[in-house]
Amino acid sequence: MKSINPATGEVRRTFDELSDAELEQRLARAAETFPAWRRVPFAERSRLMAAAGALLVAEKEKLGRLLTLEMGKTLASAVAEVEKCASACRYYAEHAERHLADVDLSSGDLRAWVRHLPLGPVLAVMPWNFPFWQVFRFAAPALMAGNVGLLKHASNVPECALAIEDVFRRAGFPAGAFQTLLIGSKRVSQVIADGRVVAVTLTGSDAAGQQVAREAGEALKKVVLELGGSDPFVVMPSADLEQAVKTGVTARMINNGQSCIAAKRFVVHAAIYDRFVERYVERVKALRVGDPLLPETDVGPLSTEAGLRQVEQQVDDSVKAGARCLWGGRRIEGRGFFYAPTVLADIPPAAPAFREEVFGPVALLFRARDLDDAIRIANDTPYGLGSSVWTHDAAERARFVDEFEAGQTFVNAMVASDPRIPFGGVKRSGFGRELARLGILEFVNQKTVLVKDAAAQPARPEAATE
Repeated sequence: MKSINPATGEVRRTFDELSDAELEQRLARAAETFPAWRRVPFAERSRLMAAAGALLVAEKEKLGRLLTLEMGKTLASAVAEVEKCASACRYYAEHAERHLADVDLSSGDLRAWVRHLPLGPVLAVMPWNFPFWQVFRFAAPALMAGNVGLLKHASNVPECALAIEDVFRRAGFPAGAFQTLLIGSKRVSQVIADGRVVAVTLTGSDAAGQQVAREAGEALKKVVLELGGSDPFVVMPSADLEQAVKTGVTARMINNGQSCIAAKRFVVHAAIYDRFVERYVERVKALRVGDPLLPETDVGPLSTEAGLRQVEQQVDDSVKAGARCLWGGRRIEGRGFFYAPTVLADIPPAAPAFREEVFGPVALLFRARDLDDAIRIANDTPYGLGSSVWTHDAAERARFVDEFEAGQTFVNAMVASDPRIPFGGVKRSGFGRELARLGILEFVNQKTVLVKDAAAQPARPEAATE
């Protein structure tokens, strides 16, 4: 495995994959650790998770630099990502016990409740675009629930994968509570099939999700999938146009355009379309592309040469199909994997950009005749992860909230993940939820308990209902 600096194309470090014997050792350690870890009281789990969060805060500059060097995000966004991981650790350290408390089902002479119990070793197959955040939003709730974690990270971020394992180790977690598996994608099937692994979560492409879901299904194992997105960003006439334009540029170019929940398709009402486009392109032209370690840089490189080639091909083929390129539309020559911030308009249905997720700094503009047409265009995608609408009309807001085919709808705000609210999608964007209470409930046994004893009561307080 190679750690390559996307800003220069240079190989930083190389790593050997685990041998079969080393992989077996880690799987055995996970299985051996689980029985003791599940019995660790919440107070102790909370203390350890808070310690992991504190380490992240203390080392955010060092860890942020690692993220930048290994996958190319700007240094400011990398440090912010590490801080966000710390917030997830704090959130679950504070709220996990309440989220997992017994739910009393007693009625009359019936004494029954639901108890939430851990499942065992859970495999997380994670992507490179948010190398720390994607992992911690799985690991914090999974470990606090009493499970143990096995991380198969993307092969181009091995240093990040090992650094995360090191954070949990130094925070005081048992050695088998969270382990990184340096293996290639072809060996994921072997781990899923292993009887000691009880569940799988994956964040990645819909193709990867199909494969993991198929293999987990064959093994009858629980799976959570967070897959691709082609999120709509709808702007209506009542919106604050300047704020919508400003936020829209940020929402598309965040993480160098490599985010599942980035705004990708800008659906703008015809009454304000021309004004929106003029101001949007003006702001995109002002973006500074360059070394992600420099504070003045707005957009850094794509993470890999393969990713750069794919975006280049999608844009070129879309223009050939009839789309108009209003700005950008080219790779930036020189070292590294840079692609110019790009704006496409008048995109025909035959163009790749009309249906495919473009994972790079490419904004797609669509003109909507009216409210119904805006909803139609927004939903005309195989994906359904996030959605954003900009309107101050209450009736319009109600329509979008009810009719957007997406796992999340943000009104007058950019879609973003937050430990306090559930995260996930519908359609080809996957199923299941991460974060908040719904996220921690994904990998527990929601066991129904009935006791034929009038004096019996749940041993733990009733869970909060939010």
